[in-house]
Amino acid sequence: SSASAKTGGTGNIGVIIPENYYGDAISFYGRLYEKVIRALFENDYYGILELLTKEDERAGSMPRVMQDEKVDGLIFLGQMDEAYIKKMVQQTDLPVFFLDTYVSSVELDTVVSNGYYGMYQLTNYLIEQGHRSIGFVGSVDATSSIADRYWGYRRSLRENKIEFQSGWEIPDRNEDGKSFERLVSDIGDFDAYVCNSDFTALILIRNLEEAGYRVPEDVSVVGFDDFLPAGADEQRITSYKVDMERMA
Repeated sequence: SSASAKTGGTGNIGVIIPENYYGDAISFYGRLYEKVIRALFENDYYGILELLTKEDERAGSMPRVMQDEKVDGLIFLGQMDEAYIKKMVQQTDLPVFFLDTYVSSVELDTVVSNGYYGMYQLTNYLIEQGHRSIGFVGSVDATSSIADRYWGYRRSLRENKIEFQSGWEIPDRNEDGKSFERLVSDIGDFDAYVCNSDFTALILIRNLEEAGYRVPEDVSVVGFDDFLPAGADEQRITSYKVDMERMA
């Protein structure tokens, strides 16, 4: 018997993803979404994807799948405005889950990867390799997961008695979440970089190589997620693996 027959519902679950994070199917969120759909399917549900535009998010517009009563529940995937999340949760009696985003003011079921301890471990690893001057590449205020990773990095520095310098925080995206194509032009005093994602690490390595540096001979680069778009050279980045299968 299908889920809808059991519950008298639709048998569908809405999956809401901010447009700018979804990108194309090679993005981290694209891959995570595929795994969510498979997990739903194995439990006799269908997933309906709805991409959330910045305009709808700012206006607090309800997703179409909610308006049209097409779903039995919602999964919000990726970072969204706190005000938007609060409004959606107040407007629905449906079960709502969050995946890879966290809002402290809303008490709801949330599944996140352990960015804080993951990045703490990665930074400790770099310090064990003898690195002392370590930059963090990522826009800390962009998402809760980047912030978690940043504070894991800061904790590792502090425990290892390395004084954090203000120039060590290097943004990787603009206000709308679009990645910068140029992150650095020279390495200055850095002997290592900690990147908030493997994708950012890939851009950084390209920038460094274009400027004539060799990775890892001249400077070390680590990423996070253990995820790169298809076709990217995956052998070169030390990373912290996020278990997408289990999250989904």
